[in-house]
Amino acid sequence: MTAEIESLVLEQLRAIRADIADLKREVTGNSVQLSAMGQQLAGLTAAVYAGKSDIDEIKRRLDRVERRLELSESH
Repeated sequence: MTAEIESLVLEQLRAIRADIADLKREVTGNSVQLSAMGQQLAGLTAAVYAGKSDIDEIKRRLDRVERRLELSESH
């Protein structure tokens, strides 16, 4: 190979290495964001189930009040 061709090949290889480094940084950033989203989803899921539990408790109490006041229909 001539020096000019070798120089062009090296230039292209450096450009490829730079592109790969950029892709690595981007993938790492995406991984961090995905991890954070997973943690947020876990928090939201816990909050939903906690809210459901509270609503279930309120329904039980309301049923008990209706029975005491004889407001509920007989089943």
